[in-house]
Amino acid sequence: MSNQDVEPARCAPLGGPPLAEDRAGDLACMFKALGDPVRLRMLSLIAAHEGGESCVCDISPGFDLSQPTISHHLKVLREAGLLDSERRGTWVYYRVIPSALEQLSTVLSAEWGGVAGSACRPVVEIVR
Repeated sequence: MSNQDVEPARCAPLGGPPLAEDRAGDLACMFKALGDPVRLRMLSLIAAHEGGESCVCDISPGFDLSQPTISHHLKVLREAGLLDSERRGTWVYYRVIPSALEQLSTVLSAEWGGVAGSACRPVVEIVR
């Protein structure tokens, strides 16, 4: 196979307006928080829980982590704007902020102009 047989990757250009600096910063903070598998699982567990909220007592058994470590991960998700919390007696209940997930979804969707589905060709494609 020669260099003539290989075509470089081509992705559809972004169709939406460029992100403002502050919006990009906020979104990056959310994506960074979700970049940790434990936090991604926690968010998923809370979102899937009956009633859409969970207390730490519901979250802890799903992880082989100390309570302070779980609290740290929940704090990161809260500070990123992905979770809201409410103290009820001795327990803190967490719920996903739907508008935050909407923002992330919009950025990743084809409607925004991002690269979704088959919009991006493979890195190497053999031309016959």
